[in-house]
Amino acid sequence: MDADITRIYTEGRIEGLKPSFVMELLRLHACGPMTIKELAESVNRTHSALSQKVAAMRAAGWVQTVVGDDARSKKVTLTEQARGVVDRLAAEWRATEAAIAEIEAEVPYPLSRVVADIEQALERRSFHDRIAEKLAQDPAWH
Repeated sequence: MDADITRIYTEGRIEGLKPSFVMELLRLHACGPMTIKELAESVNRTHSALSQKVAAMRAAGWVQTVVGDDARSKKVTLTEQARGVVDRLAAEWRATEAAIAEIEAEVPYPLSRVVADIEQALERRSFHDRIAEKLAQDPAWH
């Protein structure tokens, strides 16, 4: 799905954008500049994960950091490049959500349920632990 969304961006002449950046870009557009902590909380991610993503988005030219309210903090804000396409990204988001709903209507098991079930399985036992157990049984790993 991400590859197809990336293809949509390429066809729409939006270069260098990863689908995984869009939620944060839309949130910044809707809410204005935010600290990494605020942005992380608003998209339900850890500070660490968002810090890494913001670094990647900054390197790609989608966001910048500016001095915060107290001059000791920094806020993440959209660049001119991002502001120029954010309305198109919102349109893509709506189209993607509609396409997912269409797919869910075609299959007997909703994608949203698959995600919830996988999350529950991973809460019971992490993906890491599952892989580590398999590797412990594989002589080629040792």
